[in-house]
Amino acid sequence: MCLSQRNIRIEGENYLPIPVYRHVASFLSMFKLLVIGMIIIGRDPFALFGMQAPGIWEWGQGNKIYACMMVFFLSNMIENQLMSTGAFEITLNDVPVWSKLESGHLPSMQQLVQILDNEMKMNVHMNTRPHHHS
Repeated sequence: MCLSQRNIRIEGENYLPIPVYRHVASFLSMFKLLVIGMIIIGRDPFALFGMQAPGIWEWGQGNKIYACMMVFFLSNMIENQLMSTGAFEITLNDVPVWSKLESGHLPSMQQLVQILDNEMKMNVHMNTRPHHHS
């Protein structure tokens, strides 16, 4: 009986989100800089459209540091959510056995153990079959 070495490989890799999320995050990043710039220079963008400035804009003009920090951190939080795929991919002997990107969720510990157990049993079965030479 010949048993091959079993390799469980766990790798961290960046998986890009769908293009629309990347574009929204990129737009939000630029928009954030524009809003922070408008807060700093004190220019009322609502006056350009003949609109009354909302209360939050008035508060931001009186509290520029806090307003800039709030815009920066809230925008970054949303951008990070858009750019995160939460990928969790598992391969055994270079064969994919679980993909969060395809399934949409993480496996439970019981599912993970069962998947790996099934894959290992299948590999042992394949490796113990007699080889016929032609």
